[in-house]
Amino acid sequence: MEILKVENISKIYNMENYSVKALDNVSFKVNKGEFIAVIGASGSGKSTLLHILGGVDKISSGKVYLDGSNISDLSENKLAILRRSKIGIIYQFFNLIQTLNVEENITLPVLLDHKKVNPKRLDTIISILDLEERRKFFPSQLSGGQQQRVAIGRSLIYSPSLILADEPTGNLDSKNSETIVKLFKELNKKLNQTLIIATHNLDIAKQADRVLELKDGKIILDKSNT
Repeated sequence: MEILKVENISKIYNMENYSVKALDNVSFKVNKGEFIAVIGASGSGKSTLLHILGGVDKISSGKVYLDGSNISDLSENKLAILRRSKIGIIYQFFNLIQTLNVEENITLPVLLDHKKVNPKRLDTIISILDLEERRKFFPSQLSGGQQQRVAIGRSLIYSPSLILADEPTGNLDSKNSETIVKLFKELNKKLNQTLIIATHNLDIAKQADRVLELKDGKIILDKSNT
Protein backbone atom coordinates (compact mmCIF):
# COMPACT_ATOMS: atom_id res chain seq x y z
CA MET A 1 0.00 0.00 0.00
CA GLU A 2 1.41 3.40 -1.02
CA ILE A 3 1.97 5.69 1.96
CA LEU A 4 4.10 8.47 0.43
CA LYS A 5 4.20 9.97 -3.06
CA VAL A 6 6.69 12.64 -4.07
CA GLU A 7 5.88 14.38 -7.36
CA ASN A 8 8.45 16.49 -9.20
CA ILE A 9 9.64 18.41 -6.16
CA SER A 10 12.29 21.09 -6.46
CA LYS A 11 13.82 23.33 -3.83
CA ILE A 12 15.65 26.54 -4.68
CA TYR A 13 17.39 28.65 -2.06
CA ASN A 14 17.67 32.26 -3.19
CA MET A 15 20.77 33.97 -1.87
CA GLU A 16 21.62 37.66 -2.21
CA ASN A 17 23.43 37.36 -5.55
CA TYR A 18 22.72 33.79 -6.68
CA SER A 19 20.40 30.79 -6.32
CA VAL A 20 21.10 27.20 -5.26
CA LYS A 21 18.94 24.34 -6.51
CA ALA A 22 19.07 21.83 -3.63
CA LEU A 23 16.49 19.46 -5.18
CA ASP A 24 15.81 19.15 -8.89
CA ASN A 25 12.55 17.54 -10.03
CA VAL A 26 12.63 14.60 -7.59
CA SER A 27 9.90 11.94 -7.78
CA PHE A 28 9.44 8.59 -6.02
CA LYS A 29 6.88 6.51 -4.12
CA VAL A 30 7.11 4.65 -0.81
CA ASN A 31 4.97 1.71 0.30
CA LYS A 32 3.92 1.10 3.90
CA GLY A 33 6.58 -0.80 5.82
CA GLU A 34 9.44 0.05 3.46
CA PHE A 35 12.87 0.81 4.90
CA ILE A 36 14.66 3.25 2.58
CA ALA A 37 18.19 4.61 2.87
CA VAL A 38 18.97 7.90 1.13
CA ILE A 39 22.66 8.20 0.34
CA GLY A 40 24.88 10.72 -1.43
CA ALA A 41 27.77 13.07 -0.83
CA SER A 42 27.46 16.11 1.41
CA GLY A 43 25.47 18.75 -0.44
CA SER A 44 23.63 16.20 -2.59
CA GLY A 45 20.23 17.17 -1.14
CA LYS A 46 19.64 14.39 1.41
CA SER A 47 18.83 16.61 4.39
CA THR A 48 16.78 19.01 2.26
CA LEU A 49 14.68 16.09 1.03
CA LEU A 50 13.99 14.87 4.58
CA HIS A 51 13.17 18.38 5.79
CA ILE A 52 10.61 18.76 3.01
CA LEU A 53 9.07 15.33 3.64
CA GLY A 54 8.83 16.22 7.33
CA GLY A 55 7.21 19.59 6.72
CA VAL A 56 10.18 21.41 8.21
CA ASP A 57 10.98 23.17 4.93
CA LYS A 58 8.76 24.32 2.05
CA ILE A 59 9.17 23.14 -1.53
CA SER A 60 9.63 25.56 -4.41
CA SER A 61 7.52 23.40 -6.73
CA GLY A 62 5.96 19.94 -6.85
CA LYS A 63 3.76 18.03 -4.43
CA VAL A 64 4.13 15.64 -1.48
CA TYR A 65 1.31 13.27 -0.54
CA LEU A 66 1.21 11.44 2.80
CA ASP A 67 -1.54 8.87 3.30
CA GLY A 68 -3.18 10.27 0.17
CA SER A 69 -3.32 13.87 1.43
CA ASN A 70 -1.36 16.73 -0.12
CA ILE A 71 0.81 18.15 2.66
CA SER A 72 2.70 20.60 0.45
CA ASP A 73 0.46 23.60 1.08
CA LEU A 74 -0.42 23.16 4.74
CA SER A 75 -0.14 26.11 7.12
CA GLU A 76 2.63 26.19 9.73
CA ASN A 77 0.15 25.27 12.49
CA LYS A 78 -1.19 22.28 10.57
CA LEU A 79 2.36 21.19 9.70
CA ALA A 80 3.31 21.28 13.39
CA ILE A 81 0.36 19.03 14.24
CA LEU A 82 1.27 16.73 11.34
CA ARG A 83 4.86 16.43 12.54
CA ARG A 84 3.73 15.42 16.02
CA SER A 85 1.05 12.95 14.96
CA LYS A 86 1.95 11.44 11.58
CA ILE A 87 5.66 12.02 11.03
CA GLY A 88 8.42 11.07 13.44
CA ILE A 89 11.66 12.99 12.90
CA ILE A 90 15.03 11.90 14.31
CA TYR A 91 18.08 14.14 14.03
CA GLN A 92 21.81 13.62 14.47
CA PHE A 93 21.53 15.66 17.66
CA PHE A 94 19.19 14.08 20.19
CA ASN A 95 17.27 17.27 21.14
CA LEU A 96 16.06 15.83 24.44
CA ILE A 97 14.62 18.01 27.22
CA GLN A 98 17.20 17.82 29.99
CA THR A 99 14.68 18.33 32.80
CA LEU A 100 12.47 15.45 31.63
CA ASN A 101 13.17 11.77 32.24
CA VAL A 102 13.12 9.00 29.63
CA GLU A 103 9.36 8.36 29.84
CA GLU A 104 8.55 12.07 29.78
CA ASN A 105 10.77 12.75 26.78
CA ILE A 106 9.23 9.86 24.84
CA THR A 107 5.65 10.88 25.59
CA LEU A 108 6.19 14.63 25.09
CA PRO A 109 4.49 14.85 21.63
CA VAL A 110 1.29 13.31 23.03
CA LEU A 111 1.32 15.51 26.11
CA LEU A 112 1.81 18.64 23.97
CA ASP A 113 -1.47 17.77 22.25
CA HIS A 114 -3.14 17.37 25.67
CA LYS A 115 -3.92 13.74 24.90
CA LYS A 116 -3.68 10.59 26.99
CA VAL A 117 -0.63 8.37 26.59
CA ASN A 118 -1.31 4.78 25.56
CA PRO A 119 0.54 2.85 28.32
CA LYS A 120 0.70 -0.35 26.26
CA ARG A 121 2.27 1.51 23.35
CA LEU A 122 4.77 3.17 25.70
CA ASP A 123 5.72 -0.17 27.30
CA THR A 124 6.20 -1.79 23.88
CA ILE A 125 8.46 1.03 22.69
CA ILE A 126 10.54 1.07 25.88
CA SER A 127 10.93 -2.72 25.66
CA ILE A 128 12.06 -2.67 22.01
CA LEU A 129 14.48 0.15 22.81
CA ASP A 130 15.86 -1.79 25.79
CA LEU A 131 15.27 1.14 28.14
CA GLU A 132 13.22 -0.63 30.85
CA GLU A 133 15.83 0.06 33.53
CA ARG A 134 16.26 3.68 32.44
CA ARG A 135 12.63 4.86 32.52
CA LYS A 136 13.20 7.47 35.24
CA PHE A 137 16.71 8.48 34.18
CA PHE A 138 17.43 11.98 32.87
CA PRO A 139 19.40 12.60 29.64
CA SER A 140 22.55 13.55 31.58
CA GLN A 141 22.51 10.05 33.12
CA LEU A 142 22.42 8.30 29.73
CA SER A 143 25.06 7.39 27.16
CA GLY A 144 24.89 8.86 23.66
CA GLY A 145 23.43 5.65 22.28
CA GLN A 146 20.76 5.57 24.99
CA GLN A 147 19.85 9.21 24.32
CA GLN A 148 19.42 8.45 20.63
CA ARG A 149 17.15 5.52 21.54
CA VAL A 150 15.01 7.91 23.60
CA ALA A 151 14.81 10.25 20.59
CA ILE A 152 13.71 7.29 18.47
CA GLY A 153 11.09 6.39 21.08
CA ARG A 154 9.73 9.95 21.00
CA SER A 155 9.29 9.65 17.23
CA LEU A 156 7.36 6.38 17.65
CA ILE A 157 4.92 7.25 20.42
CA TYR A 158 2.16 8.44 18.06
CA SER A 159 2.38 5.36 15.78
CA PRO A 160 3.43 7.68 12.91
CA SER A 161 2.82 6.91 9.25
CA LEU A 162 6.44 7.74 8.52
CA ILE A 163 9.71 8.05 10.40
CA LEU A 164 12.47 10.25 8.96
CA ALA A 165 16.01 10.09 10.32
CA ASP A 166 18.77 12.49 9.28
CA GLU A 167 22.22 10.98 9.94
CA PRO A 168 20.98 9.28 13.15
CA THR A 169 24.37 7.64 13.84
CA GLY A 170 26.45 10.73 13.03
CA ASN A 171 27.26 11.52 16.68
CA LEU A 172 27.76 7.92 17.84
CA ASP A 173 30.76 5.63 18.07
CA SER A 174 30.91 2.43 15.99
CA LYS A 175 29.44 0.21 18.73
CA ASN A 176 26.44 2.47 19.38
CA SER A 177 26.00 3.01 15.63
CA GLU A 178 25.73 -0.73 15.13
CA THR A 179 23.13 -0.95 17.89
CA ILE A 180 21.04 1.82 16.30
CA VAL A 181 21.24 0.15 12.87
CA LYS A 182 19.94 -3.12 14.35
CA LEU A 183 17.23 -1.21 16.19
CA PHE A 184 15.95 0.42 13.01
CA LYS A 185 15.77 -2.98 11.35
CA GLU A 186 13.86 -4.36 14.35
CA LEU A 187 11.39 -1.45 14.33
CA ASN A 188 10.84 -1.96 10.62
CA LYS A 189 10.09 -5.66 11.02
CA LYS A 190 8.30 -5.77 14.40
CA LEU A 191 6.14 -2.66 13.99
CA ASN A 192 6.02 -2.60 10.16
CA GLN A 193 7.32 0.94 10.55
CA THR A 194 8.01 2.90 7.36
CA LEU A 195 11.49 4.43 7.58
CA ILE A 196 13.44 6.86 5.40
CA ILE A 197 16.97 7.44 6.64
CA ALA A 198 19.51 9.87 5.16
CA THR A 199 22.96 8.50 5.93
CA HIS A 200 26.62 8.13 5.09
CA ASN A 201 26.60 4.85 7.07
CA LEU A 202 26.92 1.99 4.58
CA ASP A 203 25.71 -0.52 7.20
CA ILE A 204 22.35 1.28 7.26
CA ALA A 205 22.24 1.29 3.46
CA LYS A 206 22.92 -2.46 3.39
CA GLN A 207 20.14 -3.17 5.92
CA ALA A 208 17.54 -1.10 4.05
CA ASP A 209 15.01 -2.61 1.64
CA ARG A 210 15.79 0.06 -0.92
CA VAL A 211 18.47 2.67 -1.59
CA LEU A 212 17.98 6.09 -3.19
CA GLU A 213 21.15 7.92 -4.20
CA LEU A 214 21.13 11.67 -4.71
CA LYS A 215 23.64 13.75 -6.64
CA ASP A 216 23.28 17.49 -7.24
CA GLY A 217 19.68 17.33 -6.06
CA LYS A 218 18.64 14.55 -8.44
CA ILE A 219 17.97 10.85 -7.88
CA ILE A 220 20.63 8.97 -9.83
CA LEU A 221 19.91 5.53 -8.36
CA ASP A 222 16.78 3.80 -7.02
CA LYS A 223 17.77 0.23 -6.18
CA SER A 224 16.15 -2.60 -4.21
CA ASN A 225 18.35 -4.55 -1.80
CA THR A 226 16.04 -7.58 -1.87
